[in-house]
Amino acid sequence: MTRLTSSSATGTRPSTAPEFVLKELRRLIVVGDLVPGQPLRQDTLAERLGVSRVPVREALNTLESEGRVVHEPHRGYRVARLSLADLLEVYRIRQLLETEAVRTAMANPRSEVLNEFREAARAVERASNGGDLLAMTEANRRFHFVLVAAAGLPRLERIVGALWDSTEAYRLLYYETPSNRQRVEQEHAQMVEAFAAGETDRLIGLLDDHRRHATNALKALLP
Repeated sequence: MTRLTSSSATGTRPSTAPEFVLKELRRLIVVGDLVPGQPLRQDTLAERLGVSRVPVREALNTLESEGRVVHEPHRGYRVARLSLADLLEVYRIRQLLETEAVRTAMANPRSEVLNEFREAARAVERASNGGDLLAMTEANRRFHFVLVAAAGLPRLERIVGALWDSTEAYRLLYYETPSNRQRVEQEHAQMVEAFAAGETDRLIGLLDDHRRHATNALKALLP
C-alpha cells in the first residue's frame, strides 16, 4: 500500500511562517492535494495553514517563480497546468542540459560523488519498498541532482531545478504504478554502475531511456 507523508505529521516544522507555508504548499502540490488548474485563494490557504495572508502571498510569489503556480490578472493564483506539449518540451530541455552536466561531471569523476549517487539510489529504494511516494519523489530528485551538482555549473543547476519544479506535480502520478517504481529502481542501479565504470555514453543513454519511459507513461494522463 502506498502512502504520503507530511512534515507536520512528523512534528518537524520550519522555523518561520514563510518557510513553513512554502514547504507545505510545495508538498500539497506534489501529492496532488492541490491539483493542476486549481484556484488558490489566499484567505482559504491562510486559514487552512493557520497563518496570516502575508506568508501565503510570499509563498505564492516564490511558487510562481518556480513555475508551480501561475498568476492571472483579476483572477489570482492557480496551480500550474502542463499540456503534453509543455511536458515534452521540459523533458527535451532537460535532456540537453543534463547531458552536458553528465559529460562535465564524468570528465573528472570523484569517489565522493559515486558514494552520494549510491546512497541516493538506496534512499529511493527504501522509500519505494515502504510505499512512501512523497519520500520517493524527494529521494529521486536528490539522486538526479547528484550528477547535476557534480558538474560544478551553478547556473545550469538552477535552470534544471526550475524545469524539475514545473513538472513535480506529475512525477507522483508516475510512481503510483508499482511497475514504474520497480523500473525506476532498476534504471537507477544501472546508472550507478555506469558511473562507477566511467561509461559516460552509457550513462547518458540510460538517462535518455529513463526520461522517455516517464514521458511515455504520462502521455495517457495529459491532454
